[in-house]
Amino acid sequence: MSGVPPASPVAVCDSASLKEQGDGIRFELDFGGERLPAFAIRIDGVARAYLNRCSHVPIELDWIPGRFLDPESMMILCATHGAQYDPRSGRCLGGPCRGRGLQRLGCEERDGMIWSWAED
Repeated sequence: MSGVPPASPVAVCDSASLKEQGDGIRFELDFGGERLPAFAIRIDGVARAYLNRCSHVPIELDWIPGRFLDPESMMILCATHGAQYDPRSGRCLGGPCRGRGLQRLGCEERDGMIWSWAED
């Protein structure tokens, strides 16, 4: 976090718990006046965080808690409707998301921890 720190950062997990292209870590944070489910994953060595909400229908994405990536660990996959998202950006890659991506969250790795926050 450079400059002004974000309001209400959430400690997601210790850095070692977030494995490259492995299962994600589920957590909750305040977003738009609501407490919402979210998740963090590590792709290309970088921790990334998103709301755990499909852009097609606002349901949670994981089919087994923490299992957000497809079997090849190439895409975030909505277990219910098959919407496919780029794990690096949250951009819709195909399926019923019809060009609408995931809601990206602020995410930083600092002092051996993963932190996340809602971005404006």
